[in-house]
Amino acid sequence: MSDQPIMTNSLPLLISFSGIDGAGKSTQIERLCASLNDSGLSVLRLEFWNDVVAFSGMRAGFSHKFLHSEGGVGAPDKPVQRNDKNTQSWYLNLSRSILYFFDAINLQRVFNRVSKSGAQVIVFDRFIYDQLATLPVQSAWAAAYVRMVLKIAPKPDVAYVLDAMPEAARARKPEYPVDFLYKYRRSYLQLCDMAGLTLIDPMPKDDVHEAIKSKLAKYGVLQQHQQRPTLAQLTSI
Repeated sequence: MSDQPIMTNSLPLLISFSGIDGAGKSTQIERLCASLNDSGLSVLRLEFWNDVVAFSGMRAGFSHKFLHSEGGVGAPDKPVQRNDKNTQSWYLNLSRSILYFFDAINLQRVFNRVSKSGAQVIVFDRFIYDQLATLPVQSAWAAAYVRMVLKIAPKPDVAYVLDAMPEAARARKPEYPVDFLYKYRRSYLQLCDMAGLTLIDPMPKDDVHEAIKSKLAKYGVLQQHQQRPTLAQLTSI
């Protein structure tokens, strides 16, 4: 059996990971990228905030100065008090809607550029869906806005949403209040229906990894090959 992965499309395979903070995205991205590399595929990993978001420095400065949001990443032994996407008001949501429109346009530009990078797989750590999930997507105006942005932004070949119970997510990454994480999670679940995203249910890490890999089967990547015997096995024959 050939060890070369089957890639029938000349364009790179685009994969994105989304989900509430603490859902385990970074862990699963690391594991998937390692599996893809082991399969002989060239992988380009991008972070939505650093590589796509428009005016990221200005936006981070606004959150710190005017919303008094703490910086850094929360850890179980070092909680962080974030005040940014969890701070909701009509004028903030209006501002976000304008900025997310620019993010969607910039995402298309970034995708056009990295499509020529030579990478066979492009993995996004967060995507435009994570921006849209901060809006009250249950409302009519936000739902209409989301549909408009989805028409502008490129769609990944596989767009994962890693689901997680808010209490467990908060324990892993203590940054946002649990009540906000519940609202945030509901927005992701609604976006799954609106945008046809691939939902991965809360499971142990190894089971999540297997579920992620199984969704890629139709693209011919991560094929199950016969295991090669080790040197010790060969010498014992």
